[in-house]
Amino acid sequence: MTQLKTIPETYKMKAYKIELLVIDFDEIGEEEIKSVIENANYPNRCISPDVKSIECADIGEWDDYHPLNSSLTSNEEYNRLFGDNK
Repeated sequence: MTQLKTIPETYKMKAYKIELLVIDFDEIGEEEIKSVIENANYPNRCISPDVKSIECADIGEWDDYHPLNSSLTSNEEYNRLFGDNK
């Protein structure tokens, strides 16, 4: 007697590339930031982040007037720090 093979269900999926800025106030470092993002408890593993790369830049002293702390100047400062010409 021939057994029927079970065909696994298939799902339409998407992958997203997300670029985000993490300001490391507690100096936990690149590897710990990567670990925190990848190992956070997402319900039912609904997302499965995999950090592909990390860039680091010295942003100097932090205060309320830091250019990354203002929506008016943060994009320009981000581009200055991490633009394609770096």
